Amino acid sequence: MTFDKILDNNTLWAVRYEGAADNALQILFEQWSDPEWLVDFFLSNIADLKTYFKVTDINQAIYDTIDDNMRIQCLILDLSPEANLDAVFRPLENSRTSEMLLGKEKAKIKDRPQHASWLRIYAIKLEPGCYIITGGAIKLTHTMQEREHTLKELSKMEQVRNYLISNQAIDADGFVDFLSELQ
Repeated sequence: MTFDKILDNNTLWAVRYEGAADNALQILFEQWSDPEWLVDFFLSNIADLKTYFKVTDINQAIYDTIDDNMRIQCLILDLSPEANLDAVFRPLENSRTSEMLLGKEKAKIKDRPQHASWLRIYAIKLEPGCYIITGGAIKLTHTMQEREHTLKELSKMEQVRNYLISNQAIDADGFVDFLSELQ
C-alpha cells in the first residue's frame, strides 16, 4: 500500500491499495457518481434501503447519493489549509469519548433533508487535524457488522492501522518520516 497526499499541508492522505488504479478517496467519488454502479448497489441492498431509510424508489436513492457525493467532495476537497479536519471527522464508535492511538474515524454529511446521509468516508486519525482515508461505504444498516461491504471497510481500517503501527508511523511526524524513507 502507498499513500497519496490529498491536501498540500500534509493533513489529509488517502491509501492507494496494492493493484488499485487510484487512491481510496478517488475510487469512492467515482463509484458514488456512477449511476450504473449505484443501480447495482441499490438493487442488491433494496431491503436495507427500505427498512432503514424508508426509501423505496431506487432512482431517488441514486439522485440522493450523487447529490450527497458532490456535497461530501466539497466538504473534503475544498478545505483551506487552515480548515479544521476534526470538525469533519468523528470517532467511528459513537460511544467513544477519549482519544486513542490511530483512532478509527468517519466523515458524513450532516443536516440532509428527507433522510440522513448514508455515505461514509473512513479514516485513521494520526493526531488532531491529520487523517489518512482508508475507504468508505454506503451504510444502510445500524452497524457496520451487519453487511459484507461495511465489514470489508472495517477490515481495511484495521489493516492500515496495523501497517502504520508496524512501521512506527503513529503520529504525523512519524508518518512523514516513514514516507520519506520509502522514497
